[in-house]
Amino acid sequence: MAINLKNQKTPEKKSKEKRFAMPHIYVILFLFSAVAAILTYFIPAGTFEEVTGPEGRTTIDPESFQAVEQNPTGLVDFMMAIPLGLVDAGEVVFFTFIIGGMFMVIRETGIIEIGVDRLTRRFENKSIAVIPVLMVLFAVLCSLIGTQELSLVYVPVILPLLIALKYDSVTAAGIALISTTAGFTAGVLNPINTGLGQKIADLPVYSGLGLRAALFVIILSTGVAWVVRYAKKVRKNPEESLTYKEDKEKREMYASADNMQRRSMNMKQKYAVAATFTFFGILVYGVLAQGWFMLEMSGLFIIMGIVVGLIAGLTTTEICEGFNKGFRDVLVGAIIVGVARAVAVIMEEAQIMDTVVYGLGTAVEGLPVMFSATGMFFIQFLFNFLVPSGSGQALVTMPIMAPLSDIIGVTRQTAVLAFQLGDGLGNIFYPTSGYFMATLALAGVAWQKWVKFYFPLLLIWLAVAFAFLVIAQMLQWNG
Repeated sequence: MAINLKNQKTPEKKSKEKRFAMPHIYVILFLFSAVAAILTYFIPAGTFEEVTGPEGRTTIDPESFQAVEQNPTGLVDFMMAIPLGLVDAGEVVFFTFIIGGMFMVIRETGIIEIGVDRLTRRFENKSIAVIPVLMVLFAVLCSLIGTQELSLVYVPVILPLLIALKYDSVTAAGIALISTTAGFTAGVLNPINTGLGQKIADLPVYSGLGLRAALFVIILSTGVAWVVRYAKKVRKNPEESLTYKEDKEKREMYASADNMQRRSMNMKQKYAVAATFTFFGILVYGVLAQGWFMLEMSGLFIIMGIVVGLIAGLTTTEICEGFNKGFRDVLVGAIIVGVARAVAVIMEEAQIMDTVVYGLGTAVEGLPVMFSATGMFFIQFLFNFLVPSGSGQALVTMPIMAPLSDIIGVTRQTAVLAFQLGDGLGNIFYPTSGYFMATLALAGVAWQKWVKFYFPLLLIWLAVAFAFLVIAQMLQWNG
């Protein structure tokens, strides 16, 4: 019997491949939690005094840091960290479940497939134009309202279209995450990072518009170019896709227009489409005018799934089963959000979080004046791993960084810019970022594969951030 040695892998090769396999994301996050617990035995505990800041928000007094009694993480504390993380991140966890369930119900009505069919036929010969159009739209919106979490809404909507246009899940995730991050980071009129950071730093709100607008253009342009480059490669050779195997079912579900018969909507489906757009109009109004966030959006999405499903002719059982199927599809991503939160829970319970902030702030004082702003940036970027919330990071770090900037010769406007850049760029890199991991779950993209896609762009963006901060420091930019 002939043996084909060419296609066989030797035991040594198999062993080597297995040895270098990337650990599961649960393992990575568990190790992060374990390291945080060990550090509680070596990092002194300390606290800042909390005071009332802008708009009644709780912030800290940068002059009030004091050491407190050591409170290292014990075995029971470590055992409770992940459950407490799930509780603390409950808003994001359940938002992820609900949006996954709602979109599955809408998919069961058939209107998504019909919409994808029509859009695919329209853009079949100029499909690449879809990418910059969507990214500019999403980036502008995020730069104005500062809601990166809308990526969770965008991905389920655009994913079927992009698969039908012969792209992949990474392209869909890239469009949503990179565009919103570009808009959020530059923060032209972003109340979450620019507005709050400037209030804490005692600067005119939204001052320094010109430099931030230039930053927005450059970051977004490089982001669009990066996604377009990858998308063209995937369309030319689908096997180049980072999620080629994972997308097999999606490619079968959303077959391209040239393989499908033209679909038409019945009257019930037309009414369902009208209801869907009405609900999205309510969503935009609620976010922009009423300050809605995840809880309000979750409630709206539950009602939306039920109403649209009934209008389209689904039975109550079919609607319930649609929600269940959607919940299962995003289960891993939702749980990851809570597991990632365990790192911050451990550091907060052991009271070493404030110590870390104080130590990082003090470290900046020893840097040469020319690189003080970039030092602030890297500290904010590293701290983003622990506190991925923009407003949360502003309230913890800016009360320290603002007065520190006066001491080391950095303008407060530059200090705010360093905070924006350090906070924004890490939001779609660190697995502790809840909305980011939930978005990847909705797209069906593993964190490890996203890092492979995003990391080179992150290096480019870090270079852009470095250049802008050095220029701002040289000009003593103060808006």
